[in-house]
Order: sequence, then structure tokens, then C-alpha cells
Amino acid sequence: MEHTLKSLAKEAKQRMKKGFWKQCEEELHSNLAVAREQGMNENKLERYFHEQVDARIKGEAPDEFYLKVKELLLTEGEVSDALGRLTDREKYARLSYSEQQRYTLELSEKYLRALERFKREAEFDLSGRKA
Repeated sequence: MEHTLKSLAKEAKQRMKKGFWKQCEEELHSNLAVAREQGMNENKLERYFHEQVDARIKGEAPDEFYLKVKELLLTEGEVSDALGRLTDREKYARLSYSEQQRYTLELSEKYLRALERFKREAEFDLSGRKA
């Protein structure tokens, strides 16, 4: 979906009318207070929070692969056969040997990025922490 300057301005106006920025500010202050109580790095939390707000504004679709990795990590933790569990078996079976090697390498890189993101998000998930 292509955004024109006019449509972007209209979306920004709607966010202002609906109190989006006030809600964000309140949420940030609340999270910072919890972080302060728990001795967390407030600057890192604030940077993370801004990234999350940017993603919401841009309307970024959820990353399906990341959601699969997150579910795996939440239910099973870090497992030694994560790549095997995440492999698309049908796709993998259709590949040549060299393509299978490339697929596995790319899957491994995606998994490591998703794992890093999960750990970063878990660090700032204040909802489940004890205050």
C-alpha cells in the first residue's frame, strides 16, 4: 500500500485525535518506573519502546517465522533440534543438495536473528515481571 503525503498526514491526525501519543507517553512512563524499580537499563528500554511504537505506526505485519520461533521458545525453550522443527519439509525435499545446504544456512541465520530478538523482547517484557 503506497502512502501519499496526504494519507500520512491524515493517519497522523487520527493518532493525535485518538490520544495515541498520550497513551504511548503513559505506557513509556509506566514501563520506565517498573524498569527503575527492577534496576533495568532505562535507556535501552526507551530505545526498545520507540522501536515498538515505530513498528505500530508503520503497521508492520507480524513476522510469521519469528512467531513460530517465539512459540517454540516459550513452550520448549532453546532446543538442540530447533532447525529441524522449523524446516519446511516439503520445500526441503524438493531442493537439490546444494540448495538444501543453502536453505539450512539461511534458516540458521533467520533462527539466530529471531532468537536474538526474542531475548531482547523478553528483557523488556515488563508485563510478566514481579514489581
